[in-house]
Amino acid sequence: MIVKNVEVKATDNGAHLIAMLVQLASQFKSKINIKKDDKMVNAKSIMGMMAIGLTPGQSIEVNIDGEDENAAIESIENYLQGK
Repeated sequence: MIVKNVEVKATDNGAHLIAMLVQLASQFKSKINIKKDDKMVNAKSIMGMMAIGLTPGQSIEVNIDGEDENAAIESIENYLQGK
């Protein structure tokens, strides 16, 4: 299991940022959860992600557990940091 704090620096914002993150997370077999403040949601759920909202400058916790967790954290972190 990987737990990592990531600052959102992506130039996308609002619904586009969330849609792209959900699409990216859905490519992996691992369970991927995003924690913001006191709420944790499934990163593969568009409704859950819309409920917490994401904007550049925020810090979130990414929790990943599964067979491809290393590739998943690398891809998600790169996207969120605008790389």
